Amino acid sequence: MMNDKTDLENRKILAVLCHASQLFSSLAISIAVPIIILIISEDPIVQAHAKEAINFAISVILYAIICLILTIVVFGISGISLFVLLFIGSWMLPIFAVVRAATMPDIPYRYPFVMRFV
Repeated sequence: MMNDKTDLENRKILAVLCHASQLFSSLAISIAVPIIILIISEDPIVQAHAKEAINFAISVILYAIICLILTIVVFGISGISLFVLLFIGSWMLPIFAVVRAATMPDIPYRYPFVMRFV
């Protein structure tokens, strides 16, 4: 019985770490932490959280590149508006994911508008 509780706590901690790493602006941290967790964890739920965090980080980078191109090509307001939305989403969605992973660790969180690469 104690083992189940310990496993649940470990699952919760690792899942929260995967999503919380997305709050760091360093690309190395936001992708490296979930990759390390994906490699060291044998728990399929934790691995699902890690994959989703990796996909989120890659998607945010791609969306930022698209916003940059739009800002340059369209000269302004539409690209800047998308940057603002991307910035807000890149902060709010990981916070939602952390709360969800902490309260319901048995269900992997799925970010909206994320391309699945991993």
